[in-house]
Amino acid sequence: MAIFLTETDRVIVQGMTGSEGMKHTQRMLDSGTKVVAGVNPRKAGVSVQFDVVGYGPMEDMGLVESGSVDVPVFGTVAEAKEATGATVSVVFVPPAFAKGAVIEAIDANLDLVVVITEGIPVADSVAFVTHALEKGVRLIGPNCPGIISPGKSNVGITPADITGPGGIGLVSKSGTLTYQMMYELSDIGFTTCIGIGGDPVVGTTHIDALKAFQEDPDTEVIVLIGEIGGDAEERAADYIAANVTKPVVGYVAGFTAPEGKTMGHAGAIVSGSSGTAEAKKEALEAVGVAVGRTPSQTADLARAAYREIHQ
Repeated sequence: MAIFLTETDRVIVQGMTGSEGMKHTQRMLDSGTKVVAGVNPRKAGVSVQFDVVGYGPMEDMGLVESGSVDVPVFGTVAEAKEATGATVSVVFVPPAFAKGAVIEAIDANLDLVVVITEGIPVADSVAFVTHALEKGVRLIGPNCPGIISPGKSNVGITPADITGPGGIGLVSKSGTLTYQMMYELSDIGFTTCIGIGGDPVVGTTHIDALKAFQEDPDTEVIVLIGEIGGDAEERAADYIAANVTKPVVGYVAGFTAPEGKTMGHAGAIVSGSSGTAEAKKEALEAVGVAVGRTPSQTADLARAAYREIHQ
């Protein structure tokens, strides 16, 4: 099984005809994702041809058939959904137009909306995250790499050829650390890997993913990657203590960050002990989470937890 995204999901790409949209639609198709439509009001009625080649573990499992695929472009998400039965949208729309695009996808009552766009004003993110919660639509992002259920589907910009399916669930604030952890644990594989994004306001939190992984029978070990700043990891620790029985392994990026300095895309400001990597590490360890000081050490801890289950 997988969480939030499976092989049956049919995917719309908002902004598909732009350079980033085209590049990543190609990669999603190559990895077996059922991309069924693009959305661009100025190019409605055309179709875009992609030559699908397939690669990596997806191709080995026979889920990708090479050949030409014509993806139709619609003027609205609602039209695309009605014509194709789509369940998921991924947003590659520029920041100035992202709020409208995301709200349009939410109003179409899709199951999942994945917002890749970075640089969206926080006020816009607050508006569409709140709207998604009110409508009961799962939203991932913004400013995230997306979600991949290896061997099933890949929505976003995550490389699909670095790991295959297996028993680990991964939730991460950082895109590059998501990819590194997937590679480091490719000998085991993953049920689902979610990059939730590092912006101050995101649609899916560590806690949302922890809850879903806890309920997923195929996820045996959970890896949680956080970053300095804020209190998301501390809140996740409280949730783990009360609700999670599966082994959880953690990593917090920023152990060497200087105090009082804004760091990276998370915009994290560390002040005193609040929000530091060390404080987050202590909070997680206090509830039984094994926390590595490097990504490789974290992968070793996750591998050990997995092997202990399978002894």
